[in-house]
Amino acid sequence: MKRVGLVVAYDGTHYSGWQTQPNGTTIQGVLNDTLSELLGEKIETIGASRTDAGVHALGNVAVFDTESRIPGEKFSYALNQRLPEDIRIQLSEEVEPDFHPRYCDSEKTYEYRILNRKFPVPTERLYSYFYHYKLDVDKMKEATSYLIGRHDFASFCGSGAQVKTTIRTITSMDVWRDGDMVTIRVSGTGFLYNMVRIISGTLIEIGNGQYPPERMDKILKAGDRAAAGPTAPAQGLTLMGIEFF
Repeated sequence: MKRVGLVVAYDGTHYSGWQTQPNGTTIQGVLNDTLSELLGEKIETIGASRTDAGVHALGNVAVFDTESRIPGEKFSYALNQRLPEDIRIQLSEEVEPDFHPRYCDSEKTYEYRILNRKFPVPTERLYSYFYHYKLDVDKMKEATSYLIGRHDFASFCGSGAQVKTTIRTITSMDVWRDGDMVTIRVSGTGFLYNMVRIISGTLIEIGNGQYPPERMDKILKAGDRAAAGPTAPAQGLTLMGIEFF
């Protein structure tokens, strides 16, 4: 028995998120079925990040155990010949038998993209959130300073989350504009359900002038989901990568 690690990229548009569920096609479900068919044994993958429906990834990480003699680095080629075009393995390799992508220390990086212009661009509709009111990126960037570090992020946790604690650590955050595209980039050692999308929705409200940047500090300290902004739509979010320590 050996454990194989995968770096998985996917377009989440047509999937009900990462995690296998009875009613809906998921990234994990497709990987499990493809691997089971390839290897002739029941395969259950374990993912590092259980991304929501419509969320994309360039570098999610998963592992699975197998009796197969196929070298770890060859699984990427075998899987990419069988997977649908919107899921692709970027790297495969044999890992330590006790390596667990959810319980090892790591830093995840997400980007939320906002198309900020007068009219939508059809080719961007699946990979960014169209927002036509002018956003002040400098104010958004100023507001992120209150979130960096170890805090109770209860105000930015979606309802229905089952967690022991809402304390998390954001290691870095940035906001920038490139033409009509505004990007929010956030890295941290762990994230709550919908946390990045709620932070993004709150930053949009600050960027459009509803609140001053310092309001972010009050929202954070409130510890109340109702104090924060809306949950930004899924299609703007991409899991860029995961670094393990």
